[in-house]
Amino acid sequence: MFRIFLFVVGLMLASVYAVESLQQSGVGATKTVAKQAPTQKRGYPRRVVIGSRGGHFVTDARVDGRAAHFIVDTGATLVAIRQSDAARLGYAPRDRDFSYRISTANGEGTAALVELGRVEVGDVTVRDVKAFVLRDDALSANLLGMSFLSQVRWSQRDGELILEE
Repeated sequence: MFRIFLFVVGLMLASVYAVESLQQSGVGATKTVAKQAPTQKRGYPRRVVIGSRGGHFVTDARVDGRAAHFIVDTGATLVAIRQSDAARLGYAPRDRDFSYRISTANGEGTAALVELGRVEVGDVTVRDVKAFVLRDDALSANLLGMSFLSQVRWSQRDGELILEE
């Protein structure tokens, strides 16, 4: 089971490497900011629409009230945050906390498991989100993975990712 977990984390990080390679070559995502969809009637769910270019969804979010930039990654099991961004967000795992072995496109490494109190994308809020903190050299961009996405309704339509709470 642990080997499967490591394999999934490796795939997640390989996808980040591929996205970064595409972005460096001028193909792929451009920055889009999540926008709140108009509220239709009272009682409707909170809804956020994230635009896409080249099939990648990039958005700003708030983690415990602090701004952070993420690539939405449905292939990532957990939210993954670079260590420097985690520290800025108030999460500073100690060296001994980096006990989860991972395999990335940059090689073998370790990650620290944390629980984010609140993650907000536009008007959609999820509490108690499990996340990995990875050293900066192991992760080139923060990933908004399934530990967030599995707690909201989400769909993709016409080049947009729609999140509903």
